[in-house]
Amino acid sequence: MNDIRRTILWVVFGFSMVLLWDKWQIHNGKQATFFPTSTAVSAKATPVSPTTSAGGVSSVPGAVPSAMPAAGTNAVAAVPSSASAAVPAAVPRETVTVETDVMRMSFDTDGGSLVHLELLKHTDFIHKSQTFVLLDDSATRVYLAQTGLIGAAGAVLPTHKTPMTVSGDRTLKDGVNELVIKFESADIGGVKLVKTYTLRRGSYDMGVRHEVFNNGTASVSPQLYLQLVRDGNKPEGESSFYSTFTGPAAYTEAKKYQKVEFSDIEKGKADFEKQATNGYVAMVQHYFATAWVLGDGITRDLFMRKVDTNLYSAGMITPLDSIAAGASKAIEARLYAGPQVEKQLETISPGLELVKDYGWLTILAKPLYWLLDKLHGFLGNWGWSIVALVLLLKIAFYWLNAKAYSSMAKMKAVNPRVMEMRERLKDNPQQMQQEMMKIYREEKVNPLGGCFPIMVQIPVFIALYWVLLSSVEIRNAPWILWITDLSAPDRFFILPVIMTLTTLLQTALNPAPPDPMQAKLMWFMPMAFSVMFFFFPSGLVLYWITNNVLSIAQQWIINTRMGVPPQFNLPKFK
Repeated sequence: MNDIRRTILWVVFGFSMVLLWDKWQIHNGKQATFFPTSTAVSAKATPVSPTTSAGGVSSVPGAVPSAMPAAGTNAVAAVPSSASAAVPAAVPRETVTVETDVMRMSFDTDGGSLVHLELLKHTDFIHKSQTFVLLDDSATRVYLAQTGLIGAAGAVLPTHKTPMTVSGDRTLKDGVNELVIKFESADIGGVKLVKTYTLRRGSYDMGVRHEVFNNGTASVSPQLYLQLVRDGNKPEGESSFYSTFTGPAAYTEAKKYQKVEFSDIEKGKADFEKQATNGYVAMVQHYFATAWVLGDGITRDLFMRKVDTNLYSAGMITPLDSIAAGASKAIEARLYAGPQVEKQLETISPGLELVKDYGWLTILAKPLYWLLDKLHGFLGNWGWSIVALVLLLKIAFYWLNAKAYSSMAKMKAVNPRVMEMRERLKDNPQQMQQEMMKIYREEKVNPLGGCFPIMVQIPVFIALYWVLLSSVEIRNAPWILWITDLSAPDRFFILPVIMTLTTLLQTALNPAPPDPMQAKLMWFMPMAFSVMFFFFPSGLVLYWITNNVLSIAQQWIINTRMGVPPQFNLPKFK
């Protein structure tokens, strides 16, 4: 190789393109081409089974694991269907709408289930004039939060399909910080279930208290289940040029954060911890998440299963132990349904902030997000905060970049000698290689001198990429003038054009590779790479532009100081 350093950089770039292609394949429901893993559910909407709409029963899992089977048993506890949980028809079914300052929710009085939730502070991905709907129960979207009881040995107890009466306020009043709404079942098998939702001002986290009353003549040992039911479709409006995780996840102290693909549930290959005394079960999508949380020390079984065609459930089951006749028992749970705001999630449950998934670069991404958040607190604008963050990173890596650009400047200085030698010895490749290495030794030029400093920085900037891609705070955040949403592509393509021009300018400032084919690739690859930025969020493009401009300025200054006047090496495609 005539230019080892540049060759290595192109290998790195090519590898990145391979990874991007694999993400594209996975996003479209296909097997990864180069690094096959579990196949993701197609981003295209798959119709949900009609039986899963409101009034249907298919959202009830046929069977779930026992909460803690006794030693030597293989008992399986079944969640009863609505048919087995019948109650007098005197209880009319209705949908109850409840509104706080940040959420508008709909509860089904059958089971007191949460069947619709709008986030009033967030707009829809496609229809910007509408509020964002997270939970829903319709022909095209099923996403529900349900709870109920499981009886032993076929006993019929109140489930999430049992009709209930409702009481409590429907709207959070001015000057009041808390809203309480209660759902109460009739006696089913001598057992009554009362669910109490406590909603707080400014919070997406709600307390859910389950009280079980044994009004029968014998003791009972029910189990409480908490589950999230969701179809396997990607969120509407998500870009095809980058892929984020959509699916169930669990967290336990033992195994930490565990994501599970819908496709793995389909195949019966879901890998997660099945029993724990801490943690949560969640449904995750880009920017938003829901999670059931139980307190530490409460034994629970975790489950994830297929419910129906393109319909899945994830949840927990916990035993309530024996409840004597005439006695009652209560258990507290928490339901989070809202945006992935890291600071808020950290206060709710250990590890809940991990639903904002940075992947394997979490160790770098979290401090970058912390710094970005601090800058926003000072500047008050997420766009300028991105610019400031990249500036600070360039300052932090100044000496590494200086070393890289110094090496490139030396290469540019000796490039005329190398080109003359290549022309002179073009018929003798072996001697050409020897002469080239001799020139490098004489001029004290290391062809790899600029490679390592750049390689060190790559993980940092990839981590920053995921920070900007994952942060819901940037969603609908304006910068200047026409950029009104940093999470959306630039509708006028001004930023992508500027990014392309700065990339080409930076390429022109680099020394031209001696090899003609490498010289052509040096121009082709950045241009091809720039095309994707026309579809990337504006915040990501802004970060890349800032990095390009600062790199050009630094390279210009270093070249000038070393006595190597900056010059533009224009492409030659003859």
